[in-house]
Amino acid sequence: MQYNTIKVEAKGSLEYARLITYFLDNTEEIDTERIRPLILLCPGGGYVMTSDREAEPIAMQFLAAGFHVAILRYSVAPARYPVALREVAWSMAWLRAHAQEYHIDKDRIITMGFSAGGHLAASYGDFWKNHEFLADELGVDAEVLRPNGQILGYPVISSGPKAHRDSFTSLLGDRYDELVESVSLENQVNADVPPTFLWHTETDDLVPVENSILFFNALHEHHIPVEMHIYPIGGHGISLATEETRYRDGGGIFPQCQNWIEMAIRWVKEI
Repeated sequence: MQYNTIKVEAKGSLEYARLITYFLDNTEEIDTERIRPLILLCPGGGYVMTSDREAEPIAMQFLAAGFHVAILRYSVAPARYPVALREVAWSMAWLRAHAQEYHIDKDRIITMGFSAGGHLAASYGDFWKNHEFLADELGVDAEVLRPNGQILGYPVISSGPKAHRDSFTSLLGDRYDELVESVSLENQVNADVPPTFLWHTETDDLVPVENSILFFNALHEHHIPVEMHIYPIGGHGISLATEETRYRDGGGIFPQCQNWIEMAIRWVKEI
């Protein structure tokens, strides 16, 4: 496996923004020309940090399933919208430009995010084409930026009554009143949104499950292929819901929720 840390150089990126890549090596014993799907992973953290619990432990599961993974440690507050969105676009362009070198299937690059990172991934799914500045600033055709699918775990979606308000405050800063409605993602779904896999817990007390339900309904209305799983138990930010990603106090382990990763891996293989 080739492990690299690449400085993100999008407009407005803060110094620490990095793309951390895990590229599986090919082998003469099996196949020297194998190309693999790639998961572009955006950890959560309320747009004030990026969670370790939603980064490498998730990456290891997809690597074990035969996928490449790139973790985006995107800029957070005091960086404001659309800096992190630009960083996803920069990462997508970088990965496609290096697809041959690292044996990436450039037609199967899947964005993935949790909580506020889910809002970032879903924002990119909504906006990658109709926010023309993303392609213009990178000097690429918009199709270079196309995500081929998106996996969203307990995502922040809506800025309406069921909003996780702190995420939007951190994302927008003093432009909150001006922009908050435009980043309520259930209202921004369009024909260019990629196939989507959603999962959430009904008992999420931080980002209400209605966020995923609203997004599912919007995707369904626009005939975007979507798969959703709602668990009747579990809280927010449970990641793999295993001992590996438990909360510091020992909570966050929910065997009933642990199969989401298996279903997401199967879903990527089938789209």
